[in-house]
Amino acid sequence: MTSRFLKIFKPFTHLTFEVKKPDRNVSFKEKAIWTIVCLVVYFIMISVPLYGIEETTGTADPFFAMRAILASQRGTLGELGIGPIVTAGLIMQLLVGSQIIKVDFNNPEERALYTGAQKVLSVLMILFEAGAYIFGGAYGDNISLLTGSLIFLQLLAAGMVVMLMDELIQKGYGLGSGISLFIAAGVSFNILNGLFGFTEGIGANPAGRYYGAVIAFFYGLTHNEKFLNVIYRPLNPDIIAFLATIIVFGLVIYVESMRIEIPISHAKYKIPARYPIKFLYTSNIPVILSSALFANVYFISQILAKRIPDNPIVDLIGKWDFQAEQPAPTGGLAFFTTAPRGIAQVVERQERAVIYLVILIAACMVFSAIWLETAGMGPRDVSKQLLDADMQIPGFRRNPKVLEKYLERYIPIAALLGGLFVAVLAGFADFLGALGTGTGILLTTGIIKQYSEIIAKERLAEISPAVRGFLGME
Repeated sequence: MTSRFLKIFKPFTHLTFEVKKPDRNVSFKEKAIWTIVCLVVYFIMISVPLYGIEETTGTADPFFAMRAILASQRGTLGELGIGPIVTAGLIMQLLVGSQIIKVDFNNPEERALYTGAQKVLSVLMILFEAGAYIFGGAYGDNISLLTGSLIFLQLLAAGMVVMLMDELIQKGYGLGSGISLFIAAGVSFNILNGLFGFTEGIGANPAGRYYGAVIAFFYGLTHNEKFLNVIYRPLNPDIIAFLATIIVFGLVIYVESMRIEIPISHAKYKIPARYPIKFLYTSNIPVILSSALFANVYFISQILAKRIPDNPIVDLIGKWDFQAEQPAPTGGLAFFTTAPRGIAQVVERQERAVIYLVILIAACMVFSAIWLETAGMGPRDVSKQLLDADMQIPGFRRNPKVLEKYLERYIPIAALLGGLFVAVLAGFADFLGALGTGTGILLTTGIIKQYSEIIAKERLAEISPAVRGFLGME
């Protein structure tokens, strides 16, 4: 029976824009073109400033910690990034995972209703976040009604464009996922800026004259700066951060290839094969959802602290220092769900680093377990997929319960250990000040690998159309 919660959204699903699913096989070339078009539009959006706001260059960014994971850029049309889409998805995942609402994903009608409800919720989140940015003082506390309305309309339109581009790619006109594409593009942009940015560095370190780590490194060497000042620059990207970025990138590539291979065979023809269960079974999804949760705590606590100062309940959510050059949480949940960036911050507040890592690990493991059920990746779903494909495990009866029990030895453990690993890796990358943030690098590395696999599949399917069904592309 369809959930009452989902039925509430049904009348509104017709009011949202929708990208029609292609009624033909879209060629690889066409998919590549649409993907590039969406990428170009995204880069334009994060480069074009919002009309009506003051120049933001060189001023503090109150939402700095959210930028990499939400693929957003301050003061531009891409201000909201993928935030509303990810937040809506997070809410729906939590509702389903906690069984507050029940959805039968094997029922096409319920699955369509779930997707429609998530889209309506995404639009509501665009409206909410656009309003929250304005009333929360992100563009100043004294903007006029006309200016505020103009900014709101720009954020609404830009948010809808991002949502439609994500749907366009996911419906099969592009490659992969729009959310993944925009995250990778945003993080890559930040990494390149952190390496080669010519803008002025932050702080009094002489080697910090330039923001980019590589530029500052050679500047420091040619101007006889102390070697320590050249490789370690608090508040700025440095060589230590660059090395941490390379290490994280290499570790993720290596661990992505780790897997357990379960022997299977065709029930009729007895053709042997292997079913792989990756160590990172749920990939980077737990980090995306955990980061989205932390980002919303950061975002909401900042608004509450600014509007309702010196309130004990608000202080539990997040206590803020708005007098500092860069507004930052100094206590409460927001403080412990924001990663200390760089070795200096970790050494200064060691308890904060430990608590942050524990919370991140717990969140990633919980979301990994939830994702198994909602994404159809659990033992029951996999056993059904194998049986539907006339596959079996040698020595075991072709019974769904038997196969499910066998897979329960591996899949839940792989999901939890994978969630634990990505949390630890993302946390320590942040502690070392890795460029693009630890979570951003982790996501981007996984996304790049996924795209290489997607492109390989697309090329193979184009050469041999008969294998499309086998590759799950029908």
